[in-house]
Amino acid sequence: MRIVLDAMGGDYAPREVVAGAVEAARAYGIELVLVGREEEVRAELDRHPAAGLPLSVVHAAEVIGMDEHPAMAVRRKRESSIVVGLQMVRDGQADAFVSAGNSGAVMAAATWLLGRIPGVERPALATVFPSRVGFFLVADIGANTDCRPEYLLQFGRMASAYAQHVLRIPEPRVALLANGEEETKGDRLVQEAHALFRQAAGLNFAGNIEPKDALAGGADVVIADGFVGNIFLKSTEAAAEVLLGMLREELTRNLWNRLSAALLRPAFRRLRRRLDYREYGGALLLGLRGVAVIAHGRSDARAIRSAVRVAREATLQGAVEAISKALQA
Repeated sequence: MRIVLDAMGGDYAPREVVAGAVEAARAYGIELVLVGREEEVRAELDRHPAAGLPLSVVHAAEVIGMDEHPAMAVRRKRESSIVVGLQMVRDGQADAFVSAGNSGAVMAAATWLLGRIPGVERPALATVFPSRVGFFLVADIGANTDCRPEYLLQFGRMASAYAQHVLRIPEPRVALLANGEEETKGDRLVQEAHALFRQAAGLNFAGNIEPKDALAGGADVVIADGFVGNIFLKSTEAAAEVLLGMLREELTRNLWNRLSAALLRPAFRRLRRRLDYREYGGALLLGLRGVAVIAHGRSDARAIRSAVRVAREATLQGAVEAISKALQA
């Protein structure tokens, strides 16, 4: 297996991307190709004990910045690390692509170069969230801010197939994110989508779900339009960071608390690990004829390694084929 990494993508590229690539190559034993400005990438590689690891570098002269207009940047910068990397997947030179760079540019380039699975109206971004009892999958988290009800239904079919074949959930419970569990709750989009989901064959539809119930483990797959899904993503990330910060402040407030914290430190570390977005990797673009994973813009080495793991599992478990079959059925 060969996975391409956008070495120039993200707030801490290429330093953290290269470090994550070294960790991933050592952990998973797969070939990784770092695409970017060769001189900079090799300088970072030289800082690591990477001898013998299956790592290579492909030169890409241009970089798409995080603040650039996605579609315009993709058209203008054909020699960017994003475009060059995705071309390798399109041409069969690699099995998957991972980037922590400009997410809009990655989505635009991936849709253009890899193409959509026949019948897919809009690709959707899906990522795993921690819940009280394990985890659940959310789609869409930002690819489509303006949706029609049938788009949400398609997101549900694609995410359900991914949950079943890659996450190994036998009969994923699929729910619509709303402000109440009653079918009359939500805006017009959610209400009309609810009617489509209720009538859809082959989906284990669990109805509407509120954020608190999703985080409690009330569904395996949660569906929303990209605007609502992205707000949900960023709100839960922020809440987790605030919670962990408040716990840290309380545990170090005085001597007695610090002594108690020594006993609680293992539990605190486990909680921090469960809530850490870096452990869950990136978001897979569902509906494309290839595997493309978008990692968090502020990904460090651990997050990059986790994003590579997501791409590896999606490739090994045949996510593209599973989604295609689900939509044909």
